[in-house]
Amino acid sequence: MIESILLTTVRISTLQGGSPLTNASGFFFQRDERLFLVTSRHVVFDKESRHEPDQIEIELHTRADDFGQSTGFSIPLYRDGLSLWREAHDSAGPVDVAIIEIERGALPPHAVYCALTPQHLPESFERIEVGTSLLVVGFPLGFHDTLHHLPVVRQAVIASSFGLRFQGQGYFLTDARTHRGTSGAPVVMRKAGGDALQVELPWILLGIHSARLDVGSRDQKVDEALGLNCAWYADILMALSE
Repeated sequence: MIESILLTTVRISTLQGGSPLTNASGFFFQRDERLFLVTSRHVVFDKESRHEPDQIEIELHTRADDFGQSTGFSIPLYRDGLSLWREAHDSAGPVDVAIIEIERGALPPHAVYCALTPQHLPESFERIEVGTSLLVVGFPLGFHDTLHHLPVVRQAVIASSFGLRFQGQGYFLTDARTHRGTSGAPVVMRKAGGDALQVELPWILLGIHSARLDVGSRDQKVDEALGLNCAWYADILMALSE
């Protein structure tokens, strides 16, 4: 059996006028009967780098008995000149998370996927300690199992006090080796006693991976990169999916 957490996450290709731009990661989030694709906001729009795709494409499995079978599914980012994704701002400024609602009826017949839900969000921040082991599920540099069209995972640990907004921002830090293409990946913690091979998802969704964190004063010839990353708190999904 395929671990269910791998079926929550998809590879995202961004396009402009049909021409490919970048690769990223995203995952499914379901609230009641509504289905959303979650990724980083800078994946769908980044003014500083002039990254302005007009559509994204994800890869979906089409047969539960053969994960070598997949198809591309295109999602427009604009309609009538208006953006279709939802984003948020908080007291510190823009939040690097975006969600796009997906019409279930438009999905390919027999599409195979799993979705995280509000029940997978943490119930209490106090029970999650610094140093807790995590997984980041995604497509670093676009790398993945090209035969079965599945993501890979990187191990991580919580590197700042969970529940506190690091430097006043709406994210916490993780210690993990990450690369371009991981933006938008779910950051999850295993539920105590959960079985990764069972049908339900035995994971807690803590955050959405955004980017590597660096120090502006670092001497790039002498000092190694910190190896720390920003993960936006996943409870923002409740506001975005209302």
